[in-house]
Amino acid sequence: MATTKIYLDTRAVKPGNPARLKLSICHFRSRVLIPLEAKVLPSQWDDAKGKVIKHPDQMRLNIYISRSKEKVDSLLLGLANEGVLATCTIAEIKQYIIDILNPKLAETRAREAENKKKFSYQYKEFANKHTENTMKIYMHTYSRLSAFAKENDIDLENILFEDVTREWLSNFDAYLAKTSPSQNARNVHLRNIRAVFNEAISNEVTTAYPFRRFKIKPIATRKRSLTVDELRTLFNYPVQEYARVHRDMFKLIFMLIGINAVDLCHLKEIVNGRIEYSRAKTHRLYSIKVEPEALEIINRYKGQDWLINALDRYTSHQDFIKHINKALKKIGPMRRLAGRGGKWEIEPLFPELSTYWARHSWATIAASLDIPKDTIAHALGHGNSTVTDIYIDFDQDKVDRANRKVLNWVLYKKKSASYSVPKGVSRSASKGVSHSASPIE
Repeated sequence: MATTKIYLDTRAVKPGNPARLKLSICHFRSRVLIPLEAKVLPSQWDDAKGKVIKHPDQMRLNIYISRSKEKVDSLLLGLANEGVLATCTIAEIKQYIIDILNPKLAETRAREAENKKKFSYQYKEFANKHTENTMKIYMHTYSRLSAFAKENDIDLENILFEDVTREWLSNFDAYLAKTSPSQNARNVHLRNIRAVFNEAISNEVTTAYPFRRFKIKPIATRKRSLTVDELRTLFNYPVQEYARVHRDMFKLIFMLIGINAVDLCHLKEIVNGRIEYSRAKTHRLYSIKVEPEALEIINRYKGQDWLINALDRYTSHQDFIKHINKALKKIGPMRRLAGRGGKWEIEPLFPELSTYWARHSWATIAASLDIPKDTIAHALGHGNSTVTDIYIDFDQDKVDRANRKVLNWVLYKKKSASYSVPKGVSRSASKGVSHSASPIE
């Protein structure tokens, strides 16, 4: 049989301060303390009688603690008579008692447990686990869900996972199509919803999964890569100084196997000839060998606190990317328009060019050189994170040779993976000697 006693917990309480009264429960040599809503000074507590003394509100407090103990004793007796007490753990007993002594808390906990089954609650919890930028993407989807729910008189805050059926998703997709004709753009929202379902299933919140029947079908998009000849044209095209700097950043991204611009901005150092970082988007670890051509660009744009000076010149990586992409779209032949004080007109070589094209271009050219798909996938971080991926290290040298082969073909028209100091690249760059830095405009 479990036993109970009122206990004044003076541990960690400074002299002269009141301590909290607690209900001590012993069960099979285990003990738990459950806090009561009462505090008194040690001089105001008679431990032998289990009563408050010399306190201006002692009558109310004694009635409160007496009734609390009676409730608990009654509960324990009932559990004992039902034969349940003998199989209860001390933690289970504690939870029973907390519910008895604080019904409002029990009600709140029950409500929270019910909320956790709801799609809306789990969606917001899932979004909040991510970085700020990723969270914004998920919450943008939630804003579209809210608009859809309002139009269709759906109580989004209270729907369960089981309510999100194949038909429900089809109707949501049709709603999105009114303002977003691009299926791929709509697929972003649908994949966000699917990610929440996957998380909820993993956490055993639900077994419902409408995506077994509702398929997200991507639509092939126009190419976002440059051919070898186009890359050579871009890399060697005569440009103004401001554009040369931004083109150098595009070249650097390409030479670092399509590194994301946000990760490029936040690189700190080169260690043993390599850059090593955790990608901001996926948190996957990367290790890329810095080839001499890339090192020459890095040395030209050294930063104060970072490897390159992008964040020395711009307020954020977003601002940096915006300026690069704007400059890339302005590379091309220029002609002055007719008329007095005529303006210059640019005919862009590649009107839609952006930093993202560097990554696609690297992968496309690597494939054209018959570099194995698994090597390309590993270079781009497209592994599946399987048990095999975790316990068997991929031969990083394969990726290094693949990148060298791509650079040799694009820069020097040589289809080999070997490196010798080519014309146009200083020997100091191949040895890692710093050059004077130029600012990014």
